[in-house]
Amino acid sequence: MVAAAPAARDAGPPLAVVADRFHRFVLGLPKAADDAATASAAEQATLRRLEAIGERFDVGGLPRLPSVLPQLLRALKNDNLGGNQLAAMIGRDPVLVGEVMRVAGSAHFRTAQPIHSLQHAVVLLGRDSLRRVATQHVMKPILQASAGMHGHMAGPLLWEHAERCAHAAAFLGRHGGCDPFEAFLAGMVCHTGTGAIVRLLDQEAPPSLGPFSPPFLAGCMRIGARLSLRAVRHWEMPSNVIGALMERVDEQAPPASALGKSLACADALAMVQMLAERGLLDPELDYAGTWPTLYPAPVMLRGQHDLRRQFAPGQA
Repeated sequence: MVAAAPAARDAGPPLAVVADRFHRFVLGLPKAADDAATASAAEQATLRRLEAIGERFDVGGLPRLPSVLPQLLRALKNDNLGGNQLAAMIGRDPVLVGEVMRVAGSAHFRTAQPIHSLQHAVVLLGRDSLRRVATQHVMKPILQASAGMHGHMAGPLLWEHAERCAHAAAFLGRHGGCDPFEAFLAGMVCHTGTGAIVRLLDQEAPPSLGPFSPPFLAGCMRIGARLSLRAVRHWEMPSNVIGALMERVDEQAPPASALGKSLACADALAMVQMLAERGLLDPELDYAGTWPTLYPAPVMLRGQHDLRRQFAPGQA
């Protein structure tokens, strides 16, 4: 007897629709009006003002990364450094010490013996997990620092996206031939400029603009992408990470680098995951037509399932 073919699933919305829905969710904005296919004259004028402000944006006003992070990331590439030396470096940042101890004591790493020292925790976590813990420790307060009417909730939501995007980028990076940690780092920082745009919208967008048309909101996010690129240059991130964010800014061509492809697809996976967690997208839709066509569809599907397992166990 021939088994019946699985029922076809409804297709998910196009990526542009997913992105618009995600940014409205982050900003706490209502759905766009049905007739808002183009930016109004007032929105176009506001975009020009935001672009001019963005060009003058002083990256020197961005938070500096604590010196322990670049030193630690360099040290973690040195196989000759022992756990005691890494522990001494981490020990200079008491908050990072607490985070390392917390993660080492979590269910994922739990051992029969209790964690008795920072050096024990460092050895237990291993270099890859240490790099991730250190990066998250530094980037979380930066991404959560958005303030203002829109930014009150935007900061925590941008952090949630960063966690998912970094996880998905590392997953795809392992399949795409790029360094998984550089992919993780790119996913973590790719929306750093969005917080700045949130604050600028509070300051520069008059209430008369209404709920923002999709073209206006997309234009704002393009400015945010350019600010993210300036931020990672200011922080002297690895050259491959800077290159991936450069490709993200270039609208004329799809990303060509392995890391750029990983980042573009991870951003989409993370947006869908967050919206599905909030009931704003159906996780059971077929998103094969939503993802950028940069990875084979089976890899993207595995990436989607991996995100569900990691961040929404009840939906796995």
